This record gives sequence, structure tokens and C-alpha cells, in this order.
Amino acid sequence: MKKGLILEGGAMRGMFTAGVIDVMMENGIEFDGAIGVSAGAAFGCNYKSKQIGRVIRYNKRFVRDKRYCGLGVLLKTGDIYSAEFCYGEVPLKYDIFDFETFEKNPMEFYVVATDVETGEAVYHKYEGMADHGFDWIRASASMPIVSRIVEIDGRKLLDGGIADSIPVKYFESIGYNKNIAILTQCGGFQKKRNKAMPLIKLKYKKYPKLVETMANRHIVYNETLTYIEEKEKAGELFVIRPETKLPVGRVEKNPEKLQEAYEIGRKTALKHLERIKLFLGSEESPEF
Repeated sequence: MKKGLILEGGAMRGMFTAGVIDVMMENGIEFDGAIGVSAGAAFGCNYKSKQIGRVIRYNKRFVRDKRYCGLGVLLKTGDIYSAEFCYGEVPLKYDIFDFETFEKNPMEFYVVATDVETGEAVYHKYEGMADHGFDWIRASASMPIVSRIVEIDGRKLLDGGIADSIPVKYFESIGYNKNIAILTQCGGFQKKRNKAMPLIKLKYKKYPKLVETMANRHIVYNETLTYIEEKEKAGELFVIRPETKLPVGRVEKNPEKLQEAYEIGRKTALKHLERIKLFLGSEESPEF
């Protein structure tokens, strides 16, 4: 039995995820592996480095910093979240990411990105500093339109959520059969067709496969939700999601709202803590 943690993205909705994973770390809950998409990768890597509280701490500290994110950063660099500051200065200087603990921890950590030339998901087992620094994390979290394409080993990559927002099926395919999925949308949510498709077609006209994937993203996402609900009802997947829409925007600049979403995540995790332990501790999935 392999225990897995699956982390959806959603930009600053990921503060909910940060609250959930902090509670799980505080209570000694361990996994054999985790897989993160976009913000799920950027924030979830702290599970493997065992840095409780780091996500909310550095985001609250820098969210209003002009070097960190916003329209000014986008116009100056081509990235709404500064590649140099967010993936360089913050984790290496201001709120240091513990690569030593990350690399010693036997828990596997996967990130999901999207290959812009094929339009397909790329699943990468991220090994740490020697594995292209933070480039794989940055690629996974590089939102289309407002981020530059990230090149790694000749592959051109963008946000993993384009091709596989919630990689439950992939994790099952590599042997993870006792999984917890943290979603950042509340129950009943259904994704709609992207209203920015005309702009997407124009910006990425060199990459027709990517455009096709983005045009179909809402269909694939909603099909994945149906699969997740079926697995959840069968007791084969434990899903943690906010009860209502989170009070944060994708590029949230208010640190108080970040804290609010984080606290919602903590409360949700504490509410389900005993069930989480029961689910992970049993050979058979308990009835819910």
C-alpha cells in the first residue's frame, strides 16, 4: 500500500492547501509520495522539506512587495510572479527553503507541467536543488498569458493545470492506491469554458496543441471531478475541499485574506483529522 497526497493548484487559493498540510504535518501524518500542480507544487514541496508555516509566512510577508507579484512585475518581466524574486531571492535568501531536509526525506515529490508543443501533461519526480533548482516548480506554476514559457532540457513548459489539474489517475497509475486529494474549489463547482480563448489563440498560435488542450480544459477538469466523486463515494479516495468559495482571488494582494483562507484550511483539516488518520491507517478503506 502506497499513501499519496494530491494537491490541486489555484494560485492563492493554495492558502487553503497550506493550512491543511500544516495541520497534517503538525500531527505527524506522513505519505510515501505527493504530487502537486501549479500552486500545489509551489506550496506542497514544503511537506517534503517539513517546513510548517513557511507558505503562509512568506506569502503574507511579500504579497504586497512590488518585487513579488502584480501588474508592474508582469510588465517588467513577463511574469506576474517574479521568477527571480519568488524562485530565487525568497527561497534562497529571505525565507530559506530547506533543500537538505527535502533531499533526505524518502517521500517522493512529483510536479505536473504542460508541454506547450504537445499540449500534454509532463509528470516529473523532482529531486531538489541539483534538479534545475526551482525551475520545475516554476514551470508547474507558470500560469498562461501572464507567465513566460519555462524551458527545461529542451522542453517548453507552462502550468500543469492546463493538462491535468488534479492528477489522481496518474498517481494511481504509478502505484499510489491510498490517496488524499486536497482541492481548492468547493463541492459542486464546475469549470466553464475559458472566456480568454480568443486571446489564448492569438498568444499561442505557434502552439496549436496547447490551444486545443486549453479549449478542452473545462471538459477534462469536470470529467476528473466526476471520477473523484465516484472514488470518494466508494471510500477509495479521501477528498478535502473548502465548504464554500474561498475568500481570495487568484492573485490576491491582501495578506488578511490570505490568512483567512489559510485558517479555513486549518479548520477543515482539524475537522477531518481523525478520519484522515483512520483512512491512512487502514488496509481497507473505511465506510464514510
